[in-house]
Amino acid sequence: MNKIKIAIGFLALLGLAACKPKPQQQAVAKVQAKAYYTCSMHPQVHEDHPGNCPICSMKLIKVEITGTDAMNSNKIVLTATQIRLAGIQTDTVCDENTGVEKTLTGTVTTDESKTDELSARVAGRIQQLFVRTVGEKVSIGQPVYTIYSEDLQEAEKEYLLARQQQKILHNPDVDYGQLTSSAENKLLLWGLSPEQIRNLAQSGKVSATVTVLSKIAGTVSDIAIHEGDYVTEGITVLKTQALNTLWIEAQLYASEAGNYHVNDKVNVSLPDLSGQIVAGKVEFINPELSGQSKVDLVRIRISNPQGLIRPGMHAYISIGSEGKRSLAVPASAVLVDGKGSLVWVKNADGSFSPKMVSIGSGNQNYVPVISGLNKGDVVVTSGAYLMNSEAIFKNGSDNMAGMKM
Repeated sequence: MNKIKIAIGFLALLGLAACKPKPQQQAVAKVQAKAYYTCSMHPQVHEDHPGNCPICSMKLIKVEITGTDAMNSNKIVLTATQIRLAGIQTDTVCDENTGVEKTLTGTVTTDESKTDELSARVAGRIQQLFVRTVGEKVSIGQPVYTIYSEDLQEAEKEYLLARQQQKILHNPDVDYGQLTSSAENKLLLWGLSPEQIRNLAQSGKVSATVTVLSKIAGTVSDIAIHEGDYVTEGITVLKTQALNTLWIEAQLYASEAGNYHVNDKVNVSLPDLSGQIVAGKVEFINPELSGQSKVDLVRIRISNPQGLIRPGMHAYISIGSEGKRSLAVPASAVLVDGKGSLVWVKNADGSFSPKMVSIGSGNQNYVPVISGLNKGDVVVTSGAYLMNSEAIFKNGSDNMAGMKM
């Protein structure tokens, strides 16, 4: 009987040993427990399975911590795909303008110094119009319209006659070369190109209509004539504007006008272009106040090489004090709570670590760093909240504990 009890006890111990997880299996389970699914727009969402965000229905992304070092420290390791899906962006710590900024609301307008117009050189009737729509681009030498003009026909006849007399007649008292040159200059002044005059000389025939070529280039902003219209000398045919540079006009109070000067550099944000920021320069500050509103006009010049910025768009102009520059980080990089200020720093091995910092008073774009960072450090500017959520999930809510500045 005793032998039977001993055998049963031994078998029970074997069964318990077989059911006990191996250390390796425990480690695997621990690593797997560190993987979860979250939303890049709502990092507070933590799911243990793939799917869609319960808030915005976006596809959840997998965040996984692997490696012994990552599990035993504040480091977070993300793959390139995870960084892209989570929208993680970084910037380098350097000296920036941290002075107080003033944001003005303005409107994009055309650069009036770059406008031009094409006028009729001679009276006549418009037979055909080649440029018909506003917004169309024209270049120098491009056909604009054909015109029937009796005055232009007479000038062509005078030119052909002067050339014929120069060849046939040999009166020493007449300067036939001067007559021909005068007739040619008249045709040039009335809108014919040198090539058109050469073709006229070769053919020896006066045409019923003449094609007028553009002497200006730009984007058409106004067309003042139609086919069949009779135009007189000097009447405007069309107007053009150059859109490679534009103006932004804004208003500010008279008491603030003294803070800004011509040639001051500004940043211009364009909400119609997803907040794109372009560099600008103060070109003009009106010395006179406008009407009873007692506000001042300020004009900013910006470049538009790709033609994406269009007149009529709204713009936000940030003008700061350039005299105050210090080591700074983008304002979006700093996470602040009751325990202090924290930024996420990208390490040399590609991982990310939280770091406590001491910051000063800055503006809406940059805040000065008093301590905690060095020039050249790389910090997370977009997705810092997602990093913080991962740290809380990994180490608990007190993820700042034990960190030094």
